[in-house]
Amino acid sequence: MPHTKHSITSATVHTLIASNQFGTYFGVSQKVFDEVWTNLTQANGNSVAYISMEIGADPDVYNPVKQRLIDLERTSSMDKRLKGFIHKLFQGPEKIPTYSGGLGVLAGDTLKSFADCKIPVVAVSLLYRQGYFCQIVDSKIGQICQTVKWQPEATHGLYLLHDPQKPEEPLQIEVPFYNEHNKMTMIRAQVWMKMEINQTLDFFIPELLLDFSLAETPWPLSNAAGQLYNSESSMVKALQRRMLGAGIIPALRKLGFTAQTFHLNEQHGVIAVLQMIAEELQEIIGHPDLCKATDQQVITASDKVARRTIYTIHTPVKAGHDRFEKSLYAGISHKSCQRILELLARDEDNPHSYNFTTMAMTVNRSANSVSRMHRDVTRKQFPQFAPKISAITNGVHHMTWISEARAEVFNLFAPLRNWQHDPGVFGNLGSMAQDLRFRSYLSEAWKKDTAILFNYINTMLLHHREQKLETWIDPPNFFSSLIDRNTKMDPKVFTVGFARRFSTYKRADLIFDNLDTLCDIVVTNNWPINFIFAGKAHPADEPGKSVIKLILDYQQELHQKSKGLANLIFIPNYDMKIAKMMVAGVHAWLNSPKRPLEASGTSGMKAAMNGVPNISIMDGWWAEGYHNGQTGWKFGLEGPIEEANLSESPETLLYREDAASFYQILPTILKDFYQSDISSAFLDKAMANLSLNIPIFNTHRMAAEYLEKYELNLPELQAQDMRHFSSLYHSNL
Repeated sequence: MPHTKHSITSATVHTLIASNQFGTYFGVSQKVFDEVWTNLTQANGNSVAYISMEIGADPDVYNPVKQRLIDLERTSSMDKRLKGFIHKLFQGPEKIPTYSGGLGVLAGDTLKSFADCKIPVVAVSLLYRQGYFCQIVDSKIGQICQTVKWQPEATHGLYLLHDPQKPEEPLQIEVPFYNEHNKMTMIRAQVWMKMEINQTLDFFIPELLLDFSLAETPWPLSNAAGQLYNSESSMVKALQRRMLGAGIIPALRKLGFTAQTFHLNEQHGVIAVLQMIAEELQEIIGHPDLCKATDQQVITASDKVARRTIYTIHTPVKAGHDRFEKSLYAGISHKSCQRILELLARDEDNPHSYNFTTMAMTVNRSANSVSRMHRDVTRKQFPQFAPKISAITNGVHHMTWISEARAEVFNLFAPLRNWQHDPGVFGNLGSMAQDLRFRSYLSEAWKKDTAILFNYINTMLLHHREQKLETWIDPPNFFSSLIDRNTKMDPKVFTVGFARRFSTYKRADLIFDNLDTLCDIVVTNNWPINFIFAGKAHPADEPGKSVIKLILDYQQELHQKSKGLANLIFIPNYDMKIAKMMVAGVHAWLNSPKRPLEASGTSGMKAAMNGVPNISIMDGWWAEGYHNGQTGWKFGLEGPIEEANLSESPETLLYREDAASFYQILPTILKDFYQSDISSAFLDKAMANLSLNIPIFNTHRMAAEYLEKYELNLPELQAQDMRHFSSLYHSNL
């Protein structure tokens, strides 16, 4: 986002410091802080607790406080405390590596829109001292996972809360854990808070991050707490889920937060729901031995809790649903907990397991998918819950993902006035579609963003070449052996981007299924093409890691068979900053999952925010964002959705059929591009993306649809805004 230049005095900056009994914070005024905190601690509980296993909101991609202070005049009158905040802001780490990909980034984007729209929400997640993992890529080995080292203490906007009774000590919560003999051990966690501050610095969302990595924490728990999605065993996975779920209510109560609505962003935190059921059940039966409760009493308690619970399911892929063996869970939970799970978390396919997705589906007042197609798939997967499964199609935070160059263009044109606040104004672009001035400015911004991306890539390739001489790592890109001062990747060449988690059903290697056919298209017509790929495979996903290795292996053969016209580049250690460069800098965005296994997919939405057209299988959000070809291209089979389509077995992944479909449309795309620098056809699709897709696939609209489920009472002017955002699109048609 471009910033407005400010000359800010020390006195002005002092107004951005706030404090309460738990600490001192920087970025909003005391008045704003007190208003937000008061709303979240009201006795009426008119607020929401948003629960997510991961939250992705790196400050190097979106940081309204830094934007506001970018031209700060550092004066000698600043006190030590203020200088410390400023130093962190400008010199401290700019990564909070506690997310793995789409789910976490979606959570971060959602919370940014909650802040922009001033929705009373508190978020809860875990703080992972080892983050997710740092990806090193070696051409001969493939993906190598390295532990992330980061410093939460030095990171701007992240605060370790303090105990009001002992201000020199961190605030701690207590969470009971049990062994197979029902013996309790009390485990403690520190509470961190990240402030998700809105663009105007007059509202924020507190994100509570529970930190179980304390010196006294028993090894099994501290090990599980260290790294996001540590899956070295089912026990570690179960402990992570339990730490999140069981820590939510103690943390909220410790801080005085009174939210009466709980939103589960996936089922990972469903133990919080179980805890609420246990409390309701104790009220009903009048004594603590919940094992004596009847089935009907458990159902009655769960019905009460369901009235407070919203559940979002994000994937039809079986690996995305938590199942745990009953014998395993008996070692970390009380018998009363198991009593409730026996009734509410039954797994029809495996009677010896608890199914946490089933429990989340059972105990809620609203269950939603993340696209219309995903709604239909989810209803087939969970027919017993079909009547209450609706669609709220995902979005992305437009102010995060629209590039600075594009934003500067949007700021110049009256029909887009106020676009930062209202993404719906892009619907006004229809009359500007043929405005030569706007088209020219947008084209130049696109070229600027492409130049930024290619400067990064060429610098990276040279670095990888030098790295080979200094380390044991073989460069992950064949082009590193070719690049020099005179031979670089050319930003004028048609460039396709692909970046997401490497899982087999996402079929990252699909378009290279027949290199001879692909290269024949390129060579026959003398149409050069670049493919820019990025993304991580989960450390335990060996098939996913093998797909990365395949991508690396294709590079030299593709280059040679195409006579140097086709080049494939892999960018290691994908994160939000790389994502923002890619979605703005490429000429088209590729998505090639097996339909209908992509529940939504948000990377393509981020490209659309910049006008970049998609080339995609008709799955997830693209079935809604395609608009009969106005915004991009489709390929692949489009048969009816059947149970058999949900298989992830290699023999069912339809490589030959869908790759052939891609090769059929590729000549049309390349011809359109090479008619001119960035052709009229591409600018037409860019205009259509801005006018048709930005008003739909933004998290302001998504937040407004969730607000209807939350049933909060908002001030009338704010409620009007939310009704407007909700009117931009109706997901559940």
